[in-house]
Amino acid sequence: MNFQQLRAVRETVRRGYNLTLVAEALHTSQPGVSRQLKELEQELGFEIFARAGRRLLGLTPPGKAILPIVERLVRDAENLRRAGADYGAADRGLLTVAATHTQARYALPSAVRDFRATHPGVTLHLQQGSPRQIAELVGNGEADVGIATEALADYPELVTLPCYRWTHLVVTPPDHPLAREAAAGEPLTLAGLARFPLITYEPGYTGRRHIDEAFERAGLRFEMALSAMDADVIKTYVELGVGVGIIASMAYDEVRDTSLAARDAGHLFAVNTTRVAVRRGAFLRAYVHAFIETFAPTLDRAAIEAAMRHAPEHA
Repeated sequence: MNFQQLRAVRETVRRGYNLTLVAEALHTSQPGVSRQLKELEQELGFEIFARAGRRLLGLTPPGKAILPIVERLVRDAENLRRAGADYGAADRGLLTVAATHTQARYALPSAVRDFRATHPGVTLHLQQGSPRQIAELVGNGEADVGIATEALADYPELVTLPCYRWTHLVVTPPDHPLAREAAAGEPLTLAGLARFPLITYEPGYTGRRHIDEAFERAGLRFEMALSAMDADVIKTYVELGVGVGIIASMAYDEVRDTSLAARDAGHLFAVNTTRVAVRRGAFLRAYVHAFIETFAPTLDRAAIEAAMRHAPEHA
């Protein structure tokens, strides 16, 4: 039994039993993957995978039983490699951060700048995706850190920690009726918003759930003119007069967004919490801790390790 065989089992399950994809992930050949799986099955004395000819269909009952053990052994071996690298070359390595567009565009730049200044030997790789994609990247070990507002806390294989809270803003052209109402001192209401087509985030992004819930609780229907993954797109179409925008407060800049008028909507929609996620049980190199603390100063190494210890263990 060897590490490559165990990795082959894990990747076969992750890649939907497609050995071509498994071979690409492991940088080997498809016959090589098949051979590793067969040799492990022969050593264990039972079949891990159900087959139809050469095609893998899924896990056998024994295969399902041993998969958690395989996952744990591979994870522990990866942790050993990280520990060795940390003690052998503490200031050099690769840091992969997965984040939504909003976090990457508006929340991360200053943290990235400061981290690069103190850790020039670390190569930083930034991946953008949906909250679900971010959770999967961290859970699979393809990213060291995940940053998002939605979904991360729903994954038991992740340890998530709150790093900051934020609210939404409503943005319109300066001559829009809502802007004139603001100048006249009239309060912003959900009913007032529902008079106009809205432009905001796609479901699953940047607090969209709280927006939908607020209108639902109020018994109000609204027209969605356009939904998008990032605030830059939303603001562009608001400027064109397509609708009223609802964006994250961090995405509005008074200096840059001079063609828009903004109103605080914190009283209309629930407060959002952005979270940092790491894989439960992972060994975090020192520079990973340093990056997280640079982004969220309250999340020092002691806080993260305490959260790791109190996270429930799953196979």
